[in-house]
Amino acid sequence: MNPTPPAIGTIVRSEILPGARHWSVELRRGFALRLTDLEGGANCAALFYDAHQHLERYNMADTLKGQHTAFLTRGHCLYSDMGRILVSITADSCGWHDAVCGVGNAALVDAKYGVSHYQQARNECHRNGRDSLLVELGKWGMGLPDLVANVNFFSKAAVDVDGNLHFVQGHSPAGSLVELRAEMDTLVVLDTCPHPLDPATRWQPKPVRADIVHVGPAGDDDVCRLSRPENARGFANTARHHCQQEHAGRVL
Repeated sequence: MNPTPPAIGTIVRSEILPGARHWSVELRRGFALRLTDLEGGANCAALFYDAHQHLERYNMADTLKGQHTAFLTRGHCLYSDMGRILVSITADSCGWHDAVCGVGNAALVDAKYGVSHYQQARNECHRNGRDSLLVELGKWGMGLPDLVANVNFFSKAAVDVDGNLHFVQGHSPAGSLVELRAEMDTLVVLDTCPHPLDPATRWQPKPVRADIVHVGPAGDDDVCRLSRPENARGFANTARHHCQQEHAGRVL
């Protein structure tokens, strides 16, 4: 028998991710992950996978070209490589989230901030986004072949007239938030290491709060569904994927 779902707007779980940490969660359809930059200047790298079949995962190229954009904000959807919508962005106070720069590796972090190992610095050691995401993916039976292009929430990288990417400092003030509604059961993998283009030379990664909120499914007038004609088709593909579950009386 299906349990009664919590009331719309109910926060069912909250986590604080300190700077330079990693975390993951299976976000169920009809729930949203609300990320908050607690101090300002955070970077939250994120990967997305079908929670039941990890071979289906976020596709950066299809997400951007299908919505005619080079960054992500409210109204945008994050597509899988099967043309379905994993999550959609239903709220955003930043207006721009980097979708092209990836994460830093050990060599980059050592060169920028200096070598710092856990044996000496303990939890203050210098971690990097690539290794952090790989550690978290390993908890779900995945590894290097599954490390695809990620989204960097709360970070902005703009292109100058010569085509060079530049990190925009001060883009995300304290309290900035972005809300990701799951359109499929989605495995979300997060990491809060600094953005690879952040010019700061002092190691000072910032914390992020992650709240899981019951929001219900997208309505016919939903901003993400209507923001692009392509998204209407994406929602239709996703609904087709879930039609048998819905008719079996599954709680969404």
